[in-house]
Amino acid sequence: MTEPEPTADDLIEAILRDRPVYSAQEVVCRAGATQEQAQRLWRALGFAEDAGGQSGYTASDAQALQTVIEGAADGPLDFDTTVALTRALGHTMARLADWQVATLVGLEEFAKPGEGETSRLRTAVQLINDVERPFEALMIYAWRRHLAAAVARVEALGAMESSLHTTTLTVGFADIVSFTALSNRLGEARTGDLVEKFESRCGDAIARTAGRVIKSMGDSVLFVHSDPAGAVDAAEAIVELVGRDPDMPDVRIGMATGPVTMRMGDVFGPPVNLASRLTSVARRNRLVCDEATARLLPDRYATRELPTRPLRGFGELKPVLVRSR
Repeated sequence: MTEPEPTADDLIEAILRDRPVYSAQEVVCRAGATQEQAQRLWRALGFAEDAGGQSGYTASDAQALQTVIEGAADGPLDFDTTVALTRALGHTMARLADWQVATLVGLEEFAKPGEGETSRLRTAVQLINDVERPFEALMIYAWRRHLAAAVARVEALGAMESSLHTTTLTVGFADIVSFTALSNRLGEARTGDLVEKFESRCGDAIARTAGRVIKSMGDSVLFVHSDPAGAVDAAEAIVELVGRDPDMPDVRIGMATGPVTMRMGDVFGPPVNLASRLTSVARRNRLVCDEATARLLPDRYATRELPTRPLRGFGELKPVLVRSR
């Protein structure tokens, strides 16, 4: 007997491990939540709530909502804090899901000419069944590892620190030179491949020097480091891996050191803005920093002051060119 071809609903069910049978109102009732609570949490995850009364929700949705509501009522976190954490989770998972799907779509199994949409759906269902559970286990492992690292960073600030959200870091911006003109010339597909390679190489360079990527913005990567020398090492590794590769574009890097505020995985403060401004001063495949960073570097780095110039929002400043001796 021939196995029936899967449908799009079969693929969704394979991912959710459940079939949507409840309306939004039914989920709210089953979870013991109010309509406002459910809407805030659902929107925080990045979804528009069901407006047509259709059966778009599963028993797992009701269970998740109930768990969050009960946790906010009985646990140490109030509802507003819970919503804030939910928003961070939704933003992170949305980007991860897009990245994962884009990677899977690029596999040869999805490009079988002449075999139609049903073949692609069958392949997708099989991939989900094969990949989802081990990837889920890896995701939980990675989260725990990063959580432990984040706790260690907070502990390093000291129990008497006046604000655990504010610390002194070296902030770096790695920026692709002439990205707009380059992307117009390459086209969408090749630009996407280039950006992915740029981000992955920057991530490798930063991680191996014990730095941390804060976010990627297509043509630039924002990273931080607790040690200015380590930040310079990361910058030089980026130049080597990206700028010195004839198949990759040139890069320029700006860097500044000072107090920054850390919120929801992002960083804010004058050093972040200054590092961004300094990228416009750097020449191709060069690193330029502020005087505060230069003063903290050991003798194994050569520094040279550049002519004073105006930087928007900071007035007249003297950038410093940095390289290893």
